[in-house]
Amino acid sequence: MARKSLSSPGIFPAFLAFSFALLLVFPGSIIAGGHDYHDALRKSILFFEGQRSGRLPPDQRVKWRRDSALHDGSTAGVDLTGGYYDAGDNVKFGFPMAFTTTLLAWSIIDFGRTMGPELKNTVKAVKWGTDYLLKATATPGVVYVQVGDAYSDHSCWERPEDMDTLRTVYKIDNSHPGSDVAGETAAALAAASIVFRSRDPAYSRLLLNRAVRVFNFADNHRGAYSSSLHAAVCPFYCDVNGYQDELLWAAAWLHKASRKREYREYIVKNEVILRAGDTINEFGWDNKHAGINVLISKEVLMGKADYFESFKQNADGFICSLLPGISHPQVQYSPGGLIFKAGGSNMQHVTSLSFLLLAYSNYLSHANKAVPCGETSASPALLKQLAKRQVDYILGDNPIGMSYMVGYGARYPQRIHHRASSLPSVGAHPARIGCKAGSRYYLSPNPNPNILVGAVVGGPNVTDAFPDSRPYFQESEPTTYINAPLVGLLSFFSAHP
Repeated sequence: MARKSLSSPGIFPAFLAFSFALLLVFPGSIIAGGHDYHDALRKSILFFEGQRSGRLPPDQRVKWRRDSALHDGSTAGVDLTGGYYDAGDNVKFGFPMAFTTTLLAWSIIDFGRTMGPELKNTVKAVKWGTDYLLKATATPGVVYVQVGDAYSDHSCWERPEDMDTLRTVYKIDNSHPGSDVAGETAAALAAASIVFRSRDPAYSRLLLNRAVRVFNFADNHRGAYSSSLHAAVCPFYCDVNGYQDELLWAAAWLHKASRKREYREYIVKNEVILRAGDTINEFGWDNKHAGINVLISKEVLMGKADYFESFKQNADGFICSLLPGISHPQVQYSPGGLIFKAGGSNMQHVTSLSFLLLAYSNYLSHANKAVPCGETSASPALLKQLAKRQVDYILGDNPIGMSYMVGYGARYPQRIHHRASSLPSVGAHPARIGCKAGSRYYLSPNPNPNILVGAVVGGPNVTDAFPDSRPYFQESEPTTYINAPLVGLLSFFSAHP
């Protein structure tokens, strides 16, 4: 539903006009939340330890979790232990895991200098992802993209430590392509290589070399993994948007990581063929368009890459589409001021789009530029204000006074859709809890016994209402790709409240 424009930008200076529009659209929404962003940052990173699969390390801080899925990959004769469970189930989906890793790496690259003591924990979170992605890409011409039969897993409500569902291994190869998941995996490995460039040069080189190999595989054997593996990955992480954006996204990260001309030339040559100008206001595990445009625009704004000018135009269009008071059919706001897009798990859009707002505002600031939007322009300060408003909403500045981050604030979700959190821990209940025996915990009105600190749930509906109930998974389920961009946002606002 399109929003009516409530401001007259020609009458006011640009910044005042949009600030005024914000106040009109969301009365009382621009408030000083007084949030402890550093505490929220610490918790948002801790969440990833609760999502770990495999053998947990000695410095594991989420103590109610134990080792799980220690034989993953064995049915295919490979070691696929480790990595992350994507959400509240026990499947390892490679596509969102790779995107999560890319965004954690980007958070460090752009905002690591303000992470303080949490930087080391964020680096560990990236490495937990890349160590798994290296295993998944160890065989040339093959990428293992999923462990676990989602239908088998979703028919049970059991702890990962008790898991006895099918741990089927799914792969893409030359005759069963998956340029989408392979492209995202290459992007994650390339982005992470920047993170480790000075911290661990040998590991960084390994990541970059593997990224190059996986990208070449993705590019030379084009196709969507949801065609090759439709029965396994759909409707869970089905690539609706096509694989073209992931090829550009991977090339953009390889260009940033390697500085090689071949990737610049690839981007320029394939911009139109791979539809860089499509759906410019979408960004998430499936659709990378807005992220591609913002990432590449940094070079244009630094005055180094006029040949990428069209990407900056796309990025500017993305920014304008998000401004409250500007009518756009694909972006709406709830009455309380939350970005809202149709479909499930809305907070994934909130955090990823807000991350791009903040990253782009920093690039604009360094270049002393603003975004032209029709008769007016949006300043870097306004973009930061918009991103901060979304973060503050998540942390509790919303109509029902609910923090959507578990463990942060006085009131937060108690019954999240998450197997490990909702079932008694192994420490509290050593005996196995079987597939169907867990159902009573799923249906229980009681709060979850294990607090998954830092988990951000799917969030309220378009009217700002939130059912704190496990069966409402679109609202009550946390995911790794909600948290990953939030890490960067919280890092910035912890230093610039």
